[in-house]
Amino acid sequence: MKISLNPDSVTYLLSAAAAFLIFDSSAALLLDNLTGYNSLFVHKLVKLFYVDLELNIPAFFSMLLLLIASLLLAVITILKRQENADYVQQWAILSGGFLFMAFDEVIAVHERLIEPMRAVLGEQHLGVLYFAWVVPVIPLVLFLAFFFLKFLWSLPEKTKLSFLLAASLYVGGAIGCELLESRHCEIYGKENLLYMIQTTIEESFEMGGVIVFIWALLTYIAERYEEVRFRFDNAENSL
Repeated sequence: MKISLNPDSVTYLLSAAAAFLIFDSSAALLLDNLTGYNSLFVHKLVKLFYVDLELNIPAFFSMLLLLIASLLLAVITILKRQENADYVQQWAILSGGFLFMAFDEVIAVHERLIEPMRAVLGEQHLGVLYFAWVVPVIPLVLFLAFFFLKFLWSLPEKTKLSFLLAASLYVGGAIGCELLESRHCEIYGKENLLYMIQTTIEESFEMGGVIVFIWALLTYIAERYEEVRFRFDNAENSL
């Protein structure tokens, strides 16, 4: 069986699905607001489609995006290892990192850092650090940026720029928007339309960043390898 994947077609499909979910989330939130938050049916729609909640359709879609990225990175890792190429470790670490991020998207491991970090920083007047999980994560992101810098610069120009764009969108959403939301949430809480609009923007940036990254990976594989074949038999699985 032969499966052909066109990077642009895959990107259009994923982008359309993301836009559909963002629209559904926004529509459900607006309808909930217009009905005075009193409609049980609308509230169920919010739980099903609101992009900032866990264990709903957008959360599983975001997990799927990250899993696709992890799988593509794993394929590249295997191909690079077969070539005895440089930076195999970096490709493998990226694959593992996206796999962790996929599960974190659903079970929100990072949010478990909030309370311990608030205890360290103080419980009140935290402002942009109200969602205190960002405190240990920002240094980690800076370390990873430094760690992958040489690897990034070794990539083809188009791949490098695409990776940078994807990272800017994702980190800008996950951390940048989160810092802005923190201050608002500390003062006004989460049960207001403005906060929900902010989280919708954040999730849109995150989805967009991962979709750009998937496009970059598919394009890299298509341009460098053209065709990747998998063979399965009783003796071994080989790429």
